[in-house]
Amino acid sequence: MNDPEKQARLAQALRDNLRRRKAQARAAEGTPAAAPEDGAGEPDKSPPSSSG
Repeated sequence: MNDPEKQARLAQALRDNLRRRKAQARAAEGTPAAAPEDGAGEPDKSPPSSSG
């Protein structure tokens, strides 16, 4: 496989397939496909305040 164009096409196809499979896996889990990476969608991890 010495054809650089063919290698580039195959590499792009592999990346596309990986993205598609990841999106399908996220959809199966019930998470949004474009989850924010700043932690805005995560629950608050601060300790509960003791107001008593």
